Amino acid sequence: MKKSFIALIGLVLPVSVWAAGGGPIYPDDKITIDWDDKASMQRGAQLFVNYCLSCHSAGYARYNRVGKDLGIADELMSENLIFTTDKYGEKTKVGSLMKTTMTTEYAEAAFGTVPPDLSLIARSRGTHWLYNYLRGFYIDESRPMGVNNGVFPAVGMPHVLVELEGMKRAVKEMQDDGHGGEQEVIVGFEQVTEGSMTSKEFDQAMKDLVAFLDYLAEPYKQTRKNVGTGVLIFLFFFGILAYLLKKEYWKDVH
Repeated sequence: MKKSFIALIGLVLPVSVWAAGGGPIYPDDKITIDWDDKASMQRGAQLFVNYCLSCHSAGYARYNRVGKDLGIADELMSENLIFTTDKYGEKTKVGSLMKTTMTTEYAEAAFGTVPPDLSLIARSRGTHWLYNYLRGFYIDESRPMGVNNGVFPAVGMPHVLVELEGMKRAVKEMQDDGHGGEQEVIVGFEQVTEGSMTSKEFDQAMKDLVAFLDYLAEPYKQTRKNVGTGVLIFLFFFGILAYLLKKEYWKDVH
């Protein structure tokens, strides 16, 4: 059940408009992360350890720090969110880094390369790209894994969230490519097999997962924003006081 879900890093054009293959992406929906919604990030953490961590590490984060930031007690973290073992076969400690147990040799044999660490994926790709990528898998029998992706064409990994979403088929049509020709683009999906979640539930689950990845990429983002707001407020009132003090000092000069 614990599987990888992010494709290998590749160069893309601006992700709000173009896919890695040079065409418009589908889906292309907006997402807003609410950093005050810790419950969403907790659900995202659960998805991450169940579907990602067996292949992808989050080597810049520790279980207990994630638990502290998201309001998860160490005991609950150990019981419900730690499924890996150390090199001695003992259960990973709650203070350990969030690393996969997959060996480099096995990863290279299975995937041809080592799956990337996902600690900073939300910063390198952006939450918008991640949200649409996770929802962009569709059946493509020409691909080795039997699937492709509307955001990352020629994706080199299976649709590991299929048990949640089910399988879809891409609806395509020919559109102007802007250079006097036409190109085939995805304009929608049609459901082929059902998953355990409805479409709305799956979209929310992917938003939760992206929210957690966004937290992983910059755990202090909310603190930084709060401190920045306080500093700006302080500077505003300090500026008023400094101006009044300047007027008081210079009134005799004038």
